[in-house]
Amino acid sequence: MPPHLSIPSPSPSLVLASTSPRRLELLARIGIVPARLAAPDIDEDALPGEAPRPYVLRIATAKAHAVDRAAGEVMLAGDTTVAVGRRILGKPADEADLLRMLGLLSGRRHHCLSAVCVIDAAGKARTRLSDTILAFKPLSAVEIEAYVASGEGMGKAGGYAIQGRAEAWVRMLSGSHSGVVGLPLFETRALLSSAGIPLA
Repeated sequence: MPPHLSIPSPSPSLVLASTSPRRLELLARIGIVPARLAAPDIDEDALPGEAPRPYVLRIATAKAHAVDRAAGEVMLAGDTTVAVGRRILGKPADEADLLRMLGLLSGRRHHCLSAVCVIDAAGKARTRLSDTILAFKPLSAVEIEAYVASGEGMGKAGGYAIQGRAEAWVRMLSGSHSGVVGLPLFETRALLSSAGIPLA
């Protein structure tokens, strides 16, 4: 081979440490299709006294490290939580918990924190955090009960899906809409680029 020619290194393949269809759809918006998906198995309970920001960064990082990564693979994991002050609102345990969460969010500002962790092919982990401030309109008991009955809020951080019926409650949003859905694309794209994932 002539000395001035070289074989380009293969691009690392991306593993998404999630089986969330929402995260797959968000990645597709920036032209990214993971080579494989893997569901991390971790304890997502907050530690005693843990604040929302350290919590969501810790969980995203733990998810990324919980999945086996083969040589040449890049791992992507994310975690999203809702915070009212220092109170962490994860996924509601049941309908009563969902009622409580929506009552807390009614008519007030809150933070949606979405953390991303990428482990590159060399094993170096990097994280980014998106902090989006939202404000809901005051919710009536009828609105809350109808939303609970719809089932949309179950399995969602904070008990609501901004990409669904709850978007009509948002009177103010400052930050990343995709972060509220589950994966902040600006931060994710920057981390993937630094890890050598080809981007359009």
